[in-house]
Amino acid sequence: MDGEVIAVTGAFGYTGKYIAKRLLDSGKKVITLTGHPNNLDPFRNQVRAYPFNFEYPDKLAESLNGVSTLYNTYWVRFNHGKQNYTRAVRNTETLIQAAQHAGLRRIVHVSITNPSEDSPYLYFQGKALLEKTIQNSGLTYAILRPTVIFGQGDLLINNIAYMLRKFKIFPVPGSGEYKLQPIYVEDFADIAVRLGGLQENLILDVVGPEVFTFNRLIHLIVRMINQRVWLVHVPPEVSLFLSGMVGLVLRDILLTRDEVHGLMDNLLVSTDPPNGQTSLSTWLKENAGQIGRRYASELKRHY
Repeated sequence: MDGEVIAVTGAFGYTGKYIAKRLLDSGKKVITLTGHPNNLDPFRNQVRAYPFNFEYPDKLAESLNGVSTLYNTYWVRFNHGKQNYTRAVRNTETLIQAAQHAGLRRIVHVSITNPSEDSPYLYFQGKALLEKTIQNSGLTYAILRPTVIFGQGDLLINNIAYMLRKFKIFPVPGSGEYKLQPIYVEDFADIAVRLGGLQENLILDVVGPEVFTFNRLIHLIVRMINQRVWLVHVPPEVSLFLSGMVGLVLRDILLTRDEVHGLMDNLLVSTDPPNGQTSLSTWLKENAGQIGRRYASELKRHY
């Protein structure tokens, strides 16, 4: 090891796990900040876990002592109980302040494509507010703006495939002609680690090589998993209602209003050149036998 200590929020989770693995493989010492310090450690005690301690900023800063770079994947996908977008923004601001007090050099922050403080969607609005906070923090930064991240352990693509395996009718919000540009989680982690080693300030859309309409994406998954499904176009509120009914059975939240309307407003696609190398089409073909076999619960994973 070269002695450099790196912090990754959520290193036992999804994107954080892929980032942490690359850092460990490169000889870095990695710690994690997490809301679930007792979760199963995939790294066999190579990564020391500290609680977020958002309510105790001094303790949070103390856990970052000696750290050079922070990779921040912390966020909430939806409002649930005490966890909501307002608190997520406030907690992340506390984390950034702790990084300043601990003397960190750099932050690599996961945002979203097309954030805006004027957005009608709190998810995109909160991301924009945090980007501004980071830019004013005095830390050097790389702000990554992914769309949908797919790969082993993802929720969205897996759960779409699960629904297509279970039901012969699939409701599509609106026309289905809006677009998204998924990025492979391994490609995303490679880009994040590479930018973490730089000095300059960067804001970068992180997107894959394929752009899909939602209709085309669903047809692709149907074909890959060899199912026969009837796509029915419905108003977005009907889609949200139906997903809510299924969510009651699965004890999860399948879709949120921000996700549906953000997708329909083409906020999950970039005008920048793609920087991911792996196509979703290829990955689905290679993983068709296992994708969607089991439902992946957001609430069980994070709450």
